[in-house]
Amino acid sequence: MSKTAIITGGSRGIGNAMSRKLGEMGYNVVINYVSDTSKVISEDLAKDIEEKYGVDTLVVRADVSQYEDCEALVKAATDKFGEEIDVLVNNAGITNNSNFLDITKEKYTAVINTNLMSLLHMCHLTLPYMVDHDSCIINTSSIGGLIGVVNQADYCAAKSGVLGLTRALALEFAGRKVRVNAIAPGMIMSDMLKGVNQEELNALAAGIPLGKIGDVSDISGCMEYIINAPYVTGQTISPNGGFVMP
Repeated sequence: MSKTAIITGGSRGIGNAMSRKLGEMGYNVVINYVSDTSKVISEDLAKDIEEKYGVDTLVVRADVSQYEDCEALVKAATDKFGEEIDVLVNNAGITNNSNFLDITKEKYTAVINTNLMSLLHMCHLTLPYMVDHDSCIINTSSIGGLIGVVNQADYCAAKSGVLGLTRALALEFAGRKVRVNAIAPGMIMSDMLKGVNQEELNALAAGIPLGKIGDVSDISGCMEYIINAPYVTGQTISPNGGFVMP
């Protein structure tokens, strides 16, 4: 019987690698998008996953910072693939990278809504379809959830909240066959870092004990491990090259 995975923020960067890995693992993959540009990217990704791995996909317009959109996303997934969801990957996230005195209420609220509230929304709506069969929630946090980062107060607050949510849900649903874990990536070569010049990139890498920036495959591989690790729940795994050692 085929299995179903929903991933938020699954079209770009780390999310793109995770979506592909889920397809490779044999999951039907549900991907959300918000903008028209993201729609094209998501549909191209979904087509590629189907062709390469022989699974089915579903692309749904949904701003996961909004509860009603999350409702529509989960309904679309269960209407298409049935009322058992096996994996939920909460990966959607944004950042402001702004001095806290200069940031507006609207901007820090947007970060909290996307990076933390979306996880509460998706877990709240998806868990009824995950309980009482072996299933797994993976929440994307960040090293910003483990340490303070300058100009990232709102981001760090949200990503720290992700870790608290992960532990609480892991305890609450362990008896109902749902495992809940978090991944806290360090510096990963995504679109943001690709725009950094080589000297700055070398300086960043020099501050990492392993001496290099991580790859998106480091995170998708971590996700694969968690999905296949039946005795792991309530944990935060941080692929960061030794930059942070909690």
